[in-house]
Amino acid sequence: MRVQQADIGYRLEGTWDGQDAANAFLAHLAGRGFSVATVRAYAFDLANLARFLAERDLALSAVGAALVFDWIDWQGVARAGRSRPGSAASTVNRRVAAVRAFFEYLVMTGIRGGNPVPSPRRGQGLRHSERGLLGHLGPGRARAGGRLVRQPQLLPESLPVNDIEAFIATLGTHRDRAMVLAMLLGGLRSAEVRGLLLADADMGRRRLRVIGKGGKERHVPVDTAFFTELAAYLRWERPSGLATPQCFVVLRGPTTGAPVSEAGLRSLFRRHRELSGATRVRPHRLRHTYGTELASAGIDLLALRALMGHASPETTARYVHLSIEHLAAEYGAARATLAGALQ
Repeated sequence: MRVQQADIGYRLEGTWDGQDAANAFLAHLAGRGFSVATVRAYAFDLANLARFLAERDLALSAVGAALVFDWIDWQGVARAGRSRPGSAASTVNRRVAAVRAFFEYLVMTGIRGGNPVPSPRRGQGLRHSERGLLGHLGPGRARAGGRLVRQPQLLPESLPVNDIEAFIATLGTHRDRAMVLAMLLGGLRSAEVRGLLLADADMGRRRLRVIGKGGKERHVPVDTAFFTELAAYLRWERPSGLATPQCFVVLRGPTTGAPVSEAGLRSLFRRHRELSGATRVRPHRLRHTYGTELASAGIDLLALRALMGHASPETTARYVHLSIEHLAAEYGAARATLAGALQ
């Protein structure tokens, strides 16, 4: 079972008996305006279920609640001390959400009579979702009790300055430096950088118009360093006479002038991690670094939420955490005060 790019987005190719239904579901997502990245993620999540069923020679119609939990066990949630690596809890929960939406689609189209994927609710046992197709993609974050696998709530992982400097030092073009600085100094997601249009860059006011998740628009002020690299890229590197509206394009090779692809951006980061030795540098960690630095500087939470394009205030609140050094200092001061009071 393979995931292939198609005119309408992505589709599954193989011999799975649920392939036609899955492709109809993916086409439905594309038709409802979900992003290409979202449709792609759903395709890979359905392919994971298909491989599990193929290993057991089971048809799609055989899927029930018990088999869903077998599928979760088959994925193997990564835990400390495990003899073999497994999938992250967040990855497993995302796959479950995708498959739950797929079966909800089959119910709504009359192919199945009920959704076999349990939707747990804290304190109320198992229940079937009553929110309708893709209800889990509604506003706000899903409740922790709605996940089938316990998921640790980790703080956003920011990057040390020396890693960032080493990585940027290996970038050989103004285009590459501008893309990286858009994430680091503007908090843009990798898909938002790739989707940025020439018309979205306001050089005079040093702002970017960004279309984020769910088609939400926001305007982000960005440091002058980014616009300096952007201006140099547009003047010296971007091929002239292009009709491509996307800002960042391929500079050489058979696809010269085409928008930078997701695979191309991944390849760029992989290559420069190897060159720089900064193995932890990834697009989303640059965005996390942006959010963490602004939060540490005391920016208002509402402003940070607007700048980063978060749907939920809970997501933004994760950036506001006290450093170990600050906690140690506060503890030391309190301990000194207590010791003085006891003397």
